[in-house]
Amino acid sequence: MRTSGPLDAEAILSATEDVLRRHGPAKATVVDVGKALGVSHAAVYKHFPSKTALREAVSRRWLNRDRDALAAIARDPAVAPPQRLRSWLAALLAAKRAKAHDDPELFAAYKILVTEDSAAAVDHVADLLGQLEAIVADGMADGSFRGADPTETARAVFTATTHFHHPGLASGWTEPGIEHELDVICTLILEGLIGR
Repeated sequence: MRTSGPLDAEAILSATEDVLRRHGPAKATVVDVGKALGVSHAAVYKHFPSKTALREAVSRRWLNRDRDALAAIARDPAVAPPQRLRSWLAALLAAKRAKAHDDPELFAAYKILVTEDSAAAVDHVADLLGQLEAIVADGMADGSFRGADPTETARAVFTATTHFHHPGLASGWTEPGIEHELDVICTLILEGLIGR
């Protein structure tokens, strides 16, 4: 993937994804990225100050690919908040499972970032929590859910469903019946939120 135009961050990120897929996160180097682009590794460092910064930028870009689809579910006013919550959690599991299965090398890079407490991982979780909070707040506003603190409630729902989205638990996402298990958890959560 030699660059034909000016070297920019997007070209570097695309090349880095390709290099990560070929070599895996443990063996991919900035030198490899430079070679893929037909430039020196010093040219890559002009855009990203370190291998860690480059890996974080790639992970952020990769994580954000599903962001809009999840955000659309979270904010869909045509769907009642209880169903929206259930749909959002199912979509989150599907997106995470697809990333782990379809792009294992980049998923492995993301798992490394999670253990490092990177800004990309922290921001990703904050964004997911914000989407959950919007669903909960809408449910409280329309009377679907009992009143409480939307931020705390969103965090509790996120924690209760950790098995279905934490990258360290990805091996369980392909188990038979995982969708049913999530559905049962959703029902319990919704019963608690509705409180009837």
